Amino acid sequence: METLLAGIQQILGLGAKAILPIIICGLGLFFRMKLSDAIKSGLTVGLGFLGLGLIVTLLTTTLEPAVAYYQKLGSGYTIVDIGWAAVGAASWMAPFAALAIPVGLFINLALIKFGAVKTMNIDIWNYMHFLIPGFLTYVLFNSAIAGFLVTILMSVIALFVGDKLAPIWQRYFGLEGTTCTTVNLIAWTFPVALLINKIIDLIPGLNKVDLSIENVNKRLGIIGDPIIIGLFVGGLLGVLTKQGFSGVVTMGIGVAGVMLLMPKMVSIMMEGLSPVGKAANSFMKKKLDKEKELTIGMDVALGLGDPTTITTTVITIPFVILFALILPGVQFFPVGMLTSVCYFAVVCTLASNGNLVRSVISTLTYCVISMYTCAYVAPGATAMLKAAGLTITGLGTDVSVGSPIWGVIIYWFSSVLH
Repeated sequence: METLLAGIQQILGLGAKAILPIIICGLGLFFRMKLSDAIKSGLTVGLGFLGLGLIVTLLTTTLEPAVAYYQKLGSGYTIVDIGWAAVGAASWMAPFAALAIPVGLFINLALIKFGAVKTMNIDIWNYMHFLIPGFLTYVLFNSAIAGFLVTILMSVIALFVGDKLAPIWQRYFGLEGTTCTTVNLIAWTFPVALLINKIIDLIPGLNKVDLSIENVNKRLGIIGDPIIIGLFVGGLLGVLTKQGFSGVVTMGIGVAGVMLLMPKMVSIMMEGLSPVGKAANSFMKKKLDKEKELTIGMDVALGLGDPTTITTTVITIPFVILFALILPGVQFFPVGMLTSVCYFAVVCTLASNGNLVRSVISTLTYCVISMYTCAYVAPGATAMLKAAGLTITGLGTDVSVGSPIWGVIIYWFSSVLH
């Protein structure tokens, strides 16, 4: 078991950009694609994801001076925001981690075979989102069986929610044949964003505001182009955070570059995914059922190419920092959370149907809620991280543990019992 886990960790350590080509190529061959076509599809998806990661890094690097400016204004925090990367890596130290992928894939295939779901989850990289609540359960209740069952339950939930989300996902983002299976975001962030939109519907005046990037583009012409919007928003953020002239220009150009390049990286990924999706559906109709179709479950990052999502991210981040500084009871500076805002924005924009004002409000509200839930779950998150062998001084937390409702419930239930 330890050897298997070590092998899985070594493969996952290569990152999604290396794992995806292998998975996509393997799926292509399974669905009877030519070897050359399967290899090309795998490499195209992997390189597209590599590009996507580079653009996300560009966005993070571009906004670093603004984050540093606000961070200097705050003090007195008692909890450290660890960040999803460290927590995700720690989750693979669960004793049942080596079984999670094969059992999860087996159940996925069985559910497809019997017609219960249409989603084929190939997002192996994000199995960490199934493992995190499972590992938390294991640590808090000292039960590997309970932890494993929670992990598998989360993987199944991702399939059913992915099925429900698929039509909305494909219609809004134009990502034919795909859905999202990042369970934290589709099974919790998305419903919360829908609820926030329902509340906005009840607010006179605000419920009439319909501002989308498309509308702005139509009304303002070149000024409403996503690149120009990125240049303006990035430059304005630089001015507000008292950057010098070069800093303002750098931030403006950086955000404009993200607005231009992010959709192109998503297009490259879809160029590789589309042939596999067509081969999968052809295979399903021939081998299983003429009426069956297969939907490919992917990382939420696939939705990052949407201009409204990117704009929402850039606008929301300064407000998240500001609220962390002024709201009572916030116990950590959200350094790790800031790297997740772009992913929250994907599903919040989806729930808001591209309305920029609603997207910003729902993303920001979700982040504020998460500041408090993450602080509440911090003792449990710290225990989990220490069980994984991480050295932590004081308390640590992260949105991947404390943001979803199931993390809160698991920790609350353990507190009641103990």
